[in-house]
Amino acid sequence: MLRSVSALLLTVTLAVCSDSIATADGEEASVAAKSTGKWVSLFNGKDLEGWTPKIRYHKVGDNFANTFRVEDGIMKVRYDGYDEFKETFGHLFYQDKFSHYRFRVEYRFVGEQCKGGPGWALRNSGVMVHGEDPETMAKDQDFPMSIEVQLLGGDGTNDRTTSNLCTPGTNVVKDGKLFLPHCTSSTSKTYHGDQWVTAEIEVRGNEIVKHILDGKTVLQYTKPQLDDREAHSKELIKKNGSVMLSEGTISLQSEGHPVDFRKVEIMVLK
Repeated sequence: MLRSVSALLLTVTLAVCSDSIATADGEEASVAAKSTGKWVSLFNGKDLEGWTPKIRYHKVGDNFANTFRVEDGIMKVRYDGYDEFKETFGHLFYQDKFSHYRFRVEYRFVGEQCKGGPGWALRNSGVMVHGEDPETMAKDQDFPMSIEVQLLGGDGTNDRTTSNLCTPGTNVVKDGKLFLPHCTSSTSKTYHGDQWVTAEIEVRGNEIVKHILDGKTVLQYTKPQLDDREAHSKELIKKNGSVMLSEGTISLQSEGHPVDFRKVEIMVLK
């Protein structure tokens, strides 16, 4: 009888564990608790519920000039309220942190770049993963310490890959060695015009990150980590107790060129 009760308790415990995932700091992610192994939308198609803007030179939650907005069921980044861009980079953070998951988003670049936008930011945006909390960012901080899956659109003529890697305040290991370049290109094709592109990212804690387009892995690396040469990264290393990144925020980027997002989805992995 005792064995039967023990077996029953074990079964119940395993069932509960399979339906919820706790983050490293002990907080349970609401999406993870309900959706492990299933695609779930992080965007309700109506408003920015669950998302928080952090725009450079502005406090957390201040959606300066209505940069991030929802119209016609699409999450949009727009600059019609800007006189000039002036490196006012912005990020829209989802409310939960994640560790093991697949994330996908459909995006397209539209219109003209904001006046004063840097040349390299033409048709440029990104998805930031394993990012810091927006509350830890300085008011004038341009990018969160994170791993950036860089989204780029073609200029109509030249080759330009997308789903590249950039590392604001971070590093990764590639081909078995610490990889220090700030940005590196994927092996993707070029996507010209205003076509919708589906970018997928597979993140498995501190083990491996894959950038996926059209079902093919176009870039992968391991051991995402904070860069201990950066002052703010050093602060986060001290706060987190580790240089390694095993979880973090997800945010969508505003870099000066209008961009649309739709079908912002996540599948939490065990």
